[in-house]
Amino acid sequence: MDAAPAAAIMKTMNILTSSTQKVTNMTTLTPPRPYFLFSKLNQKKSSVYLASCSTKPDIGSDPETCRSSSLESDSKTNTQQPLTPPQAQAQPLLPPSSPSRSEGLIFDLGAKNTWDCLEIGSPVVKRFESDDEERWFMWYYGRCNKNPNSDSVGLAVSSNGIHWERGNGGVQSSNDVGLVMKCSKDWWAFDTDSIRPSEVVIMSSTKVKGSSAVYWLYYAGYSSNDNENVEFVVDSLGMDLHNAGSVCSEKRENQGISKVLKSLPGLAISQDGRHWARIEGEHHTGALFDVGSQGEWDSLFISSPRVVFHSSGDIRMYYHSFDVKNRKFAIGMARSRDGIRWRKLGKIFEGGSSGSFDELGVVNAHVVRIRKDGKYVMAYEGVAADGMRSIGLAVSIDGLKDWKRVQEEAILKPSMENGWDSRGVGSPCLVQMGNDQDGWRLYYRGVGTEGRMGIGMAVSEESELRNFRRWTGFHL
Repeated sequence: MDAAPAAAIMKTMNILTSSTQKVTNMTTLTPPRPYFLFSKLNQKKSSVYLASCSTKPDIGSDPETCRSSSLESDSKTNTQQPLTPPQAQAQPLLPPSSPSRSEGLIFDLGAKNTWDCLEIGSPVVKRFESDDEERWFMWYYGRCNKNPNSDSVGLAVSSNGIHWERGNGGVQSSNDVGLVMKCSKDWWAFDTDSIRPSEVVIMSSTKVKGSSAVYWLYYAGYSSNDNENVEFVVDSLGMDLHNAGSVCSEKRENQGISKVLKSLPGLAISQDGRHWARIEGEHHTGALFDVGSQGEWDSLFISSPRVVFHSSGDIRMYYHSFDVKNRKFAIGMARSRDGIRWRKLGKIFEGGSSGSFDELGVVNAHVVRIRKDGKYVMAYEGVAADGMRSIGLAVSIDGLKDWKRVQEEAILKPSMENGWDSRGVGSPCLVQMGNDQDGWRLYYRGVGTEGRMGIGMAVSEESELRNFRRWTGFHL
């Protein structure tokens, strides 16, 4: 790859910390090689990996070796092992007065007046394993009463993926948890109003000099610039577009129009998962790419850019938008050789038939490659005709096309009346367990009465992807 266009793409890195990261010439990603993130790294040549394995929550902890993909790079520094920060506060899981009303809830709103006390969502959950311990990271967005119209990104950590430690404010060191990334302060940027995490890929290459462990955060950024807003007629849909995962700035009830903040995909990198540096993309706002031209299916916004490493030189992004012509939300796809420059492939998955749980469309897709057979599974948020949200599953042989629903019904529906997630479930994040018998975990955002949000977890019945049940505790 030529150095000149690569330098133009990555001309500016907005450093979020006092440290400096250097960017070298772009190269094609090298073949993967497995390695443990927390193991002692070879000083001359080290690699990091894409990990998604776990232990089953209903049995004792006996973690299996992670199967992983990696990108190699030369490094002279070791990966820092995340530690439990002394300032962190454990997320309490107190016995509720009515257990069935909080079934599945593992992460609630933050304490009063903290950065995530008003709203939370978009969980991105990763598990890492060494010889003697496992560590879970969860990036998510939060908002507070002091700034109720803006989302920021935070980090919580856990030793089992169920009980989480969180921070009340911004992180200071590489061991802290809490608020890790705020909106851009550059007036021209695409992410000045809100940011929401979509995916974290752990890889390294010769692009970035520094620690061998490099976190790549793909996120959706929102801007309220007048020329970046889109208007959306909602009367015929009977719902507010805000509920589909986009940030709504105002709604003119008498005209049946919602004014929605335009969202675009962004990228930031970090050496510790806490301090982030933005990477400027090809778009003039710093985004990785723009919406489609007028008349194209993704001309309104690009939301929830979820990224999958397929092989060297083949990185795939799944995102959603609203097809104005068909009046349905849909999932589209883009491909990249380096994770920065992208080429759109078009729409790959749409809403279901009349009366289905995803009749109005599909959003917030999370795609994982199945370790056992190499096929791809997509967990997605289905939008019903009345705006209700449920979670469905689809599979594909190659992850590119011919996506087929696992079943016509949702695999996870809103809970009973007055439950913590009775008004909708969505933003799924699948975690593949350590071996075939361990099954899967499904993390998700739930919405309850008065719009209160939380993050929940469901577990599959062994390796069967059709059956998920909300987590109810460890079975001894």
